[in-house]
Amino acid sequence: MSGYPFVKMHGLGNDFVVLDARTRAFALEAPAIRAIADRKTGVGCDQLIVIEPPREALADAFMRIRNADGSEVQACGNATRCVASLLMEESGERHAVIQTVAGLLDAEALPDGRIAVDMGPARLDWREIPLAKPQDTLRLDLSVGLLAAPVAVSMGNPHAVFFVDDVAAIPVEEVGPAVEKHPLFPEYTNVEFVQVLDRSRLRMRVWERGTGVTRACGSGACASLVAAARRGLSERSADVVLDGGTLHIEWLPDGHVLMTGPALVSFRGTLEPALLAEA
Repeated sequence: MSGYPFVKMHGLGNDFVVLDARTRAFALEAPAIRAIADRKTGVGCDQLIVIEPPREALADAFMRIRNADGSEVQACGNATRCVASLLMEESGERHAVIQTVAGLLDAEALPDGRIAVDMGPARLDWREIPLAKPQDTLRLDLSVGLLAAPVAVSMGNPHAVFFVDDVAAIPVEEVGPAVEKHPLFPEYTNVEFVQVLDRSRLRMRVWERGTGVTRACGSGACASLVAAARRGLSERSADVVLDGGTLHIEWLPDGHVLMTGPALVSFRGTLEPALLAEA
């Protein structure tokens, strides 16, 4: 078997290995994904993204998302922008529709080079997060150390958003894993720590389920803005400042969440067959 071409991309430092399986199908098991994601012996990435043929006529492609630990997830905002930029470069169009496990996502290239993606509706019912039992998703009955009562939001994937006075003082590497695998979240959860700078600016750090600390999380930024607006801490449109840069998020009147930010290519290469067959 010959090597497999890939594109290394990132959205604000949230980085991806993108593989195109539309004409050359393949299946990667978790050990191979972990090998590719390894930053010392593989390419290195937060997530591995596979572009597949669409399942619906309205979509340009199907996007499959695998975490660095090999697990599959439903949504990734930064990866959606990256895949959208590749599809629009290929087609010469300024619009693309990407199908995911969570649904169809519309993406548009803006004149300033950023990409706007309709991430779909924010889901707020406890069953949609999902939670293990009925809870008020505006204030979960959950505490870890001095942190308590996060807001639960689903953006096609689960999020628990804590509001804090100083996000720089939070030990994300300690608190994140404890919340991610808390029994309240049967599918585990992403964990956001948010400091309100003003009503149009939020500062966020994130622990992504299956990956750990990342420099940015698009769906997490969406969930954070929705959580802040629900708590009355921000407007429904705000900049979310991440470790890797800033995303603009807007919670639209119809409940959909619009995310706008960059998508960049770092380099292109070829995966060696031995890495693809890693056991």
